[in-house]
Amino acid sequence: MTISLKKCTHEDLLNLQKISYETFNDTFKEQNSPKNMKDYLDRAFSLEQLQKELTNNSSQFFFACFNNEVAGYLKVNVDEAQSEKMGNDVLEVERIYIKHNYQKLGLGKYLVNKAVEIALAFDKRKIWLGVWEKNENAIAFYEKMGFRQSGAHSFYMGDEQQIDLIMCKTLI
Repeated sequence: MTISLKKCTHEDLLNLQKISYETFNDTFKEQNSPKNMKDYLDRAFSLEQLQKELTNNSSQFFFACFNNEVAGYLKVNVDEAQSEKMGNDVLEVERIYIKHNYQKLGLGKYLVNKAVEIALAFDKRKIWLGVWEKNENAIAFYEKMGFRQSGAHSFYMGDEQQIDLIMCKTLI
């Protein structure tokens, strides 16, 4: 069993779109209407949107590979790329998604630990993320990884307003 990390480049755009769409859809399709899912997926994971995010120097994408197969991905943001203004000493973990058949193999923990390494390399004191209040498994996972709830914000799935818990982990 080998887990590795690969920083995404523009050459990875189509694969990034595919895994983004697949993992988000698999994670949330049962709890959301087909129309809201389609609207969100089309907006958030269009080639144009992902290209824009890939060219932002304050955002980075990484593929998590399991035995050399892309199994998931991580997106982190600093500075103005953060989805909430949390300060200059903070890194946002905007996305951690693992393909269904690769879950429970340690990839989520691996990606959180990589996010911590990246944050420390950028001299960040804290990392944060938003997690849907109804995603109990993810909340429990992040709590095990040392995150604590520090607030909440709105997240729009199509035309439906949902609440994401803001969870933070102090590093230094």
